[in-house]
Amino acid sequence: MHPHETLIREFYAAFARRDAGAMARCYHDDVFFSDPAFPKLRGEEARDMWRMLLARAADLEVVLEEAGADAQGGHARWTARYTFSKTGRKVENRISAAFAFRDGKIVRHYDRFSFWRWSSQALGPLGRFLGWSAPLKWMVRRQAARQLDRFRER
Repeated sequence: MHPHETLIREFYAAFARRDAGAMARCYHDDVFFSDPAFPKLRGEEARDMWRMLLARAADLEVVLEEAGADAQGGHARWTARYTFSKTGRKVENRISAAFAFRDGKIVRHYDRFSFWRWSSQALGPLGRFLGWSAPLKWMVRRQAARQLDRFRER
């Protein structure tokens, strides 16, 4: 197994056991992270996003379905099951991840998932009917950014 694949597997094993510190150690100092809810996070901001999510996760289950990597990059497919705290609704989010590496650490991490599928589960009827729309995506991103800012101020 390539060392980069081992690193990806370590990252998700730490995630599954809710070990934000171990997840953070997998990231390069110059890490860039992006997903539909948290676009364009850099460095400590990306690490803090995971710390925040894990601190709030009462019933989180993370399953790594597939991972692979070589010297050029890596990928993973994983599933997160949890209760969305704002609505109390159950979510099963299927995510595809892409990675780039530098100095034996993750320097780029892109998570992709269906925002409509996620919002349909997390937000119920509102998400089902408006999850495809840019205004709902902007609202979710704005709320996520505010929550991360408040978490980082502590």
